[in-house]
Amino acid sequence: MDKNSLKEEALFYHSTGRPGKIEVIPTTQTANQRDLSLAYSPGVAEPCLAIAEETSDVYRYTAKGNLVAVISNGTAVLGLGDIGAEASKPVMEGKGLLFKIYADIDCFDLELDTKNVDDFIKTVKILEPTFGGVNLEDISAPDCFEIEERLKEELNIPVMHDDQHGTAIISGAALLNALELVGKKIDEVKIIVNGAGASAISCTRIYVSLGAKKENIFMYDSKGLIHPDRDNLTGKKPEFVNGSVPASTSLAESLDGADVFIGLSRGNVLSKDMVSKMAEDCIIFAMANPTPEISYEDAKEARPDCIMATGRSDYPNQVNNVLGFPFIFRGALDVRASEINEEMKLGAIYALAELAKKPVPDIVNLAYNTENLRFGRDYIIPKPVDPRLITTVAPAVAKAAMDSGVAKAPIQDWDKYILELSMRLGKDRTLTSVIETKARQDIQRVVFADAENSSVLKAAQVVVEEKIAHPILLGNRGKVEEMMAQLDIQLDGVRIIDPKVSVDADEEATMKDYVQRFYEKRRRKGITAVDAANAMRGRSHYGAMMVETGDADAMIGGLTNKYPNTIRPALQIIGSREGVNKVASIHIFMTKFGPLFIADTTINHHLSSEDIADITELVVEQVKTFNIEPKVALVTYSNFGSVPNGESAVLMRKATQILHERHPDLIVDGEMQAHMAFNEDLLKELYPFSKLAGHRANTLIFPNLSSANIAYNLLGNVSEMEMIGPILLGLKKPVHILQLGASVRQIVDMVGIAAVHAQESKK
Repeated sequence: MDKNSLKEEALFYHSTGRPGKIEVIPTTQTANQRDLSLAYSPGVAEPCLAIAEETSDVYRYTAKGNLVAVISNGTAVLGLGDIGAEASKPVMEGKGLLFKIYADIDCFDLELDTKNVDDFIKTVKILEPTFGGVNLEDISAPDCFEIEERLKEELNIPVMHDDQHGTAIISGAALLNALELVGKKIDEVKIIVNGAGASAISCTRIYVSLGAKKENIFMYDSKGLIHPDRDNLTGKKPEFVNGSVPASTSLAESLDGADVFIGLSRGNVLSKDMVSKMAEDCIIFAMANPTPEISYEDAKEARPDCIMATGRSDYPNQVNNVLGFPFIFRGALDVRASEINEEMKLGAIYALAELAKKPVPDIVNLAYNTENLRFGRDYIIPKPVDPRLITTVAPAVAKAAMDSGVAKAPIQDWDKYILELSMRLGKDRTLTSVIETKARQDIQRVVFADAENSSVLKAAQVVVEEKIAHPILLGNRGKVEEMMAQLDIQLDGVRIIDPKVSVDADEEATMKDYVQRFYEKRRRKGITAVDAANAMRGRSHYGAMMVETGDADAMIGGLTNKYPNTIRPALQIIGSREGVNKVASIHIFMTKFGPLFIADTTINHHLSSEDIADITELVVEQVKTFNIEPKVALVTYSNFGSVPNGESAVLMRKATQILHERHPDLIVDGEMQAHMAFNEDLLKELYPFSKLAGHRANTLIFPNLSSANIAYNLLGNVSEMEMIGPILLGLKKPVHILQLGASVRQIVDMVGIAAVHAQESKK
């Protein structure tokens, strides 16, 4: 990403709307004065008195048990160094965001303006009654060691410095699996550690806990080997001195015959020649970010037999702290652990290592565009999108806390606990991430039909930088280039095509071909040759023809054009798939229970029962492509005949009958009121015969365009749920039409959908 563009985009991201990334939201009713009198005076006195009598009741009556403090003094912020407490706040907010979205843990970020260890510890200590746990972040060594050690001794809640232990835990699991694959024992391998900061020290400690021998470990800092003859060893470095070789032994010399390289230093410190001298089936964890100690390509070229891991998401085996800290704290909080001890960290390591050996869920395979991701040299650690992480790592940590005697509230019913964990985030909350990850596996060419728009151009830049698709921009070249210059958008190599002006013979020939094709398709539909030529100068027609001819793989349009004016060319030029009677559209809402699909939101005005059944089949097909089991409710104002002769009720009743006959195993029912589709207990109590009884619907089918359109607009503007759509279903090739006012993020999401649809259509 261009540095200036990144700066502007990042500043806009953090300042737009409500500044920052997090907010506090009430979790109880506050609708009337009665609620407020319970929330505050006089009702609040009762839980206060209860807690005064029994201190542990604070976990029963307050948010303490799900609240973690993310605390820093800003002395070692990412790669920025000592930038100060206030400047560290965006990072701490970001960490809180990750806690929430991955493990449903609430966070307050606290930035302490002090470099005095005693003051730091005293401040955190007196805040202990507020929090259920403390995540220390971005504190420089050696202070970070003393701060964590003393707080663990003096507090009765779990404390962890993630910079130290996060990478250690994830890489520890990866190391165990890598050694298993190459048939080597951890107590016999020679390990080279390049880097001697907090993370490197913690990683090496963990490897020793896993069985590595200190005499087989050679650690390097910027001044050379950590050796007993050196008189400049600070902090915890003396813990890993190794005098079995001369102090002058270089990193290259130590790597000769080494089994494992652990890099926690800086980019490009390893050469191919150095790697080539390592032992057979060597293991290389080059974890410097963003540039590893040696590139994946160079390491594999020098040693095809190596197992390689980095901190990057664009290569196999990413060592990513998000695999650990949210779920470690989740497990610790859920048993009210008094600390995060070695046993709990080891529990997380073994859980992660074992998870990588289990069959991978379809949603993970979908994200990485493979049918069978499996344990092996390119998959030694789970992927961050794996929905099983919370139900695997958190229980392992909780059990380790119980077994080691630090759990104050042991779990009694493990099955119930696992179910509670699975429901915390909603299944398939990672849908957006999965779509974009899958799009990256086989990058498609997506036409942007509205390039003369700042949001579209910003989205195109994101698409390029995140490698989601190859954009093709349609619009006036001069205007698009001028806007790009004003917005400081860099899109080197991206084609800009103006359908109104052909700049060379190739573009003129393409235009003639497109006009002729369109004329042949529509000449018996009232279109003359002149009409065809005029139509093809329009961006929606031109973009659709690019997709039809294979000059592009998908199209995004409609942001600056009326919906019918964009969908009409797609229907005329591309048309519906064989067997599809009604092209339809859906919107997806990201709810706390998982994705909610609603249809038909934008196309069909008047529907028969057969039409509704057909549209339902299209939607079900789409939902299944996300590896989500469809649970479909056909909604109206009636419940199973409660309004016998209402027009919409009868329509949905008959459609349900058709679907039951066509798909007896599909979880689908109607007619029903919308609230009934989400109330599993009430549906089971009142209508136990329903196929949806005991299920929560994730797909709603409406009786007409009016009701569906009203529903999606209400949800999209009144709620704060993320929305994707409208997604067109049933076309031969993917064309998607943006809603007016779509944000940059929504445009990028739609590009991801279009790219995935293009991948599927080619199959």
